[in-house]
Amino acid sequence: MKPLQRPTRRTLLVLHVAVSVSWLGLSLGLLALGTAGYTAHDPTTTQAAYRSMRVFTDWLMVPIGLTTFISGLVLSLGTPWGLARRHWVWIKFWLTLVTLTATTFALRPSVHEAAALGEPNSSLIAAPIVSSTAYLFMTAISVLKPWGLTRRGRRLKAQEAQKAHEARGTEGPKAARGTRGALQPR
Repeated sequence: MKPLQRPTRRTLLVLHVAVSVSWLGLSLGLLALGTAGYTAHDPTTTQAAYRSMRVFTDWLMVPIGLTTFISGLVLSLGTPWGLARRHWVWIKFWLTLVTLTATTFALRPSVHEAAALGEPNSSLIAAPIVSSTAYLFMTAISVLKPWGLTRRGRRLKAQEAQKAHEARGTEGPKAARGTRGALQPR
């Protein structure tokens, strides 16, 4: 992919951070509602909490999760970070894909069922805990950027270094070491 221009990259970065934080906030909101529904001693309160969760999962979670995934993918492909060059980017990609899939195909049906039945459901506490933990972890690695280059990243960096040497008219560090003695006067 062609590198993103600075204004485009910055705009996309702001969008990505905003929707990522929104996804974390929604997950914490679902945790609060799931806890309220599970611990309520009144079936009316339980059903109201689960119906509120349904509004979040139907109208907000999937669009915000998709926007997070797509904006992160475009950012990784359009910047030097790359998608599979650095471990932290690669891990965020897969965690985002897994949590988006789980939200869409596991959490939403569970919320729909709980809203219809109005009975306490412990999985509506567990799922937001797992997702919130994943989003907090992804936030931490976005800030800390740990673990360095992937194998692919190291290979691409070596190729870029070789091209830079060739562009300067040298054959690279290995070739230069082998011919140094032949070029020096005796």
